[in-house]
Amino acid sequence: MKIIIAAAGLSLIPMLGMVHTWDGSDRHEVSRSQYEVLIGQCRYASTSHARLRCRTAVRTNYRVGRRDPMLDCRTYSSVTVCGTLQLSSSERACVRDSVAKHLSFRRAEVECYAFQ
Repeated sequence: MKIIIAAAGLSLIPMLGMVHTWDGSDRHEVSRSQYEVLIGQCRYASTSHARLRCRTAVRTNYRVGRRDPMLDCRTYSSVTVCGTLQLSSSERACVRDSVAKHLSFRRAEVECYAFQ
């Protein structure tokens, strides 16, 4: 009898939504244009491995849906990026140097990522 009750209880769990099955819906939803910026900014990563890692991270963490007004997107020197940038050590040094020369952190981050 206990086995039947346990089996019945376990079969109810998925129907009640208590077991999470990955369907891609837990990815961060962004608009098509935001997604294209996220994928496009990967071309500025410093190595081919970093570019591949960037594109994989975008595909894993984001999906096209509604525009996210909270996504941090910025454009400097005709380069648009969104979200957190994964900077190399030389790019981080460039940012520190640029900020020391009174460039804003956000601008330095974008320019060093794109042009360093």
